[in-house]
Amino acid sequence: MIHGPCGELNPLSPCMSDGKCTKGFPKKFTNDTVSDVDGYPIYRRRSPDAGGHSTTNCVDIDIDDRWVVPYSPLLSKTFNAHINVELCSSVKSIKYICKYVNKGSDMAAFRVQNANAHPVNTNDEIAIYQIGRYISSNEAVWRIFGFPIHERDPAVIHLAVHLENGQRVYFANETTANRAEIPPKTTLTELFLLCNNADVFGEFARTLLYSEVPRYFTWAQNKKWMPRKQGAPVAACPGLYMSNTLDRVFAFLIFPL
Repeated sequence: MIHGPCGELNPLSPCMSDGKCTKGFPKKFTNDTVSDVDGYPIYRRRSPDAGGHSTTNCVDIDIDDRWVVPYSPLLSKTFNAHINVELCSSVKSIKYICKYVNKGSDMAAFRVQNANAHPVNTNDEIAIYQIGRYISSNEAVWRIFGFPIHERDPAVIHLAVHLENGQRVYFANETTANRAEIPPKTTLTELFLLCNNADVFGEFARTLLYSEVPRYFTWAQNKKWMPRKQGAPVAACPGLYMSNTLDRVFAFLIFPL
């Protein structure tokens, strides 16, 4: 598993480009395996003076650990091929995996037009989007079958925190009086109404902390806390279900007067 040699030893090597090795050989000597800034490992490559290995190839060129290609001895022997497994601790590895799964064949986008004709619209955003959007064959099949493209789990609900009649209000000139008389509902004000209910849901809500409410109730579009109908059944309250929904409270500061 020896690379090259290339560089000054063999400038005509296929891996050479602009006088440099595209694979980064020869590597630098290092006494320990460390993680690079990109999250990829830099393997230990000791010099012959520090206990490393060296040999001479068929054309009498001295080879040391700087020229060894990373590989897994067990997997290479088992499958009779060059195989290497690396642990990457960078966020780029997630991007690479998601991109490689949807990778298709090479493509080229072009169009034919009259060079003398004056373009009607030089900034056609629709055409630019269609040319730049690339859907591979497996992603197309995934969409045809209607499989979900993405999901977010767990869900996060924002909880409002404010003083009495101190909720944030958005109004226009024609809605000023209406907003002042009927302030908008918030998750905090509706929690008080939920706890005042005489049914089993209101009785159960009175035993919860504010941060625990989103796990058992969902914030509906009509700005009301509605009992959840999916998830794990709650034994203490028949007809109520529990989920793993998280809450988020907006950060705010209070300055003493």
